[in-house]
Amino acid sequence: MTMSTVTVAAIQMVSGTRPAENIASAQRLVREAAARGAQWVVLPEYWILMGKSDRDKLALAEPFGSGSLQSTLSELARECGITLFGGTIPLRSTVADKIYNSLLTFAPDGHCIGRYDKIHLFSYSGVGERYAEADTLTAGEHVSALEIEPWRVAQGICYDLRFPELFRAQGICDVLVLPAAFTHVTGQAHWELLLRARAVENQCYVIASGQGGTHENGRRTFGHSMVIDPWGEIVACVEEGEGMAMATLDKNRIGSVRRHLPAVFHQTAILPELSS
Repeated sequence: MTMSTVTVAAIQMVSGTRPAENIASAQRLVREAAARGAQWVVLPEYWILMGKSDRDKLALAEPFGSGSLQSTLSELARECGITLFGGTIPLRSTVADKIYNSLLTFAPDGHCIGRYDKIHLFSYSGVGERYAEADTLTAGEHVSALEIEPWRVAQGICYDLRFPELFRAQGICDVLVLPAAFTHVTGQAHWELLLRARAVENQCYVIASGQGGTHENGRRTFGHSMVIDPWGEIVACVEEGEGMAMATLDKNRIGSVRRHLPAVFHQTAILPELSS
């Protein structure tokens, strides 16, 4: 495998209400992905817990830089010799009774090389459903791309997918990584559409790792974890249930798309005002 290619796995889970069981499932799936040749592995949002109440995750929050969840991810990355995008875990916030929903990335030596706290907090009300992440989460304030030589990686979490400016703000990137737990209703309508749009407009690969099934708490998530190429083509997908979408990313593919249609180089920060 050359430096211009990397094999990735988007892990899909159906996390339950017992953290120990979710940890065991995540470890098993990550180890399987590594055994199958994955060099980068992405866990989904809320892999550690889909609680009976949204407040259940507050009890698991750790200070950044220490704690059993971070140790588990670090040790798993080192054991498997992979770059591990650790889905999301709860980190302590300065706001009382709230936490950050955070994506931490660990290098093959176990060191944390990236942190992103979810900026856009999901809110939705429908028939029999209501979600208001702002009730328990503190919104992040900053995002920057990760440099994993020779790749530049943009970051987002779930609802962030609906805000293209977040990814454009991270510069011209090769890959967009997005752990998620899309609801079935919104996922069925918009998940693939939005993921392919982000791939096309940024002319980059997208690795989207989701929760996918009916959870113990009654919530149903859409799944369809997938890898999408810079032309917007789905190159791997697992629809529902536990599993993984695996693919090999190739920088030559990115270069080819951008040479033939150099749209990513034509973007402007501010569109000029139209003259009358």
